[in-house]
Amino acid sequence: MSSSAARLNADVEMDVASAVRTKRAIRAFDDRSLAEADLERILDAGRRAWSSKNLQRWDFIVCRGREHLQALAAVGRDAGHLAGAAVAIALVTPDPRGPDAPLSIIFDLGQAAANMSLVAWELEIGSVPATVYDQELVSRLLKLPPDRHCEYLLSLGYPADPALLRAPSRPGGRKLLSTIVHDEVW
Repeated sequence: MSSSAARLNADVEMDVASAVRTKRAIRAFDDRSLAEADLERILDAGRRAWSSKNLQRWDFIVCRGREHLQALAAVGRDAGHLAGAAVAIALVTPDPRGPDAPLSIIFDLGQAAANMSLVAWELEIGSVPATVYDQELVSRLLKLPPDRHCEYLLSLGYPADPALLRAPSRPGGRKLLSTIVHDEVW
């Protein structure tokens, strides 16, 4: 590997590590719309996520209408942030609880959501997931086909307080690595 390639790889790793370390959940947004090019980059990051056997068992529904976002805020106990988001992305899959559904559907969806959240962070756009508790309501609001399921929505928008996007970690916010890592066996 050439020294410039090694330097490029080190820069990429540093940027990714920094994003993982400093990304924050943003639940309060200002009223600006997202630029279409930024939204497309975020969606493309989800599309490019790894998936089990490369099956890519996801679809994304982009929701922007204020009334639609307010209605979607009722799908979960802590989903109120959807009402103030510039955009919500519904993460749609086959039902992960279905008889022939592998657990990897949810793992794959998590990777797509993480990719979207990290690219949003790079664009200074905040994000936070919402868990769906009312499947009947979300299915009706999104007009999902009977074989589709939405377990999560991702709120996106410019933070109401931009300083929160890269705020320092709170003391005690994460478990110490030494308390969760085991070598070879428990």
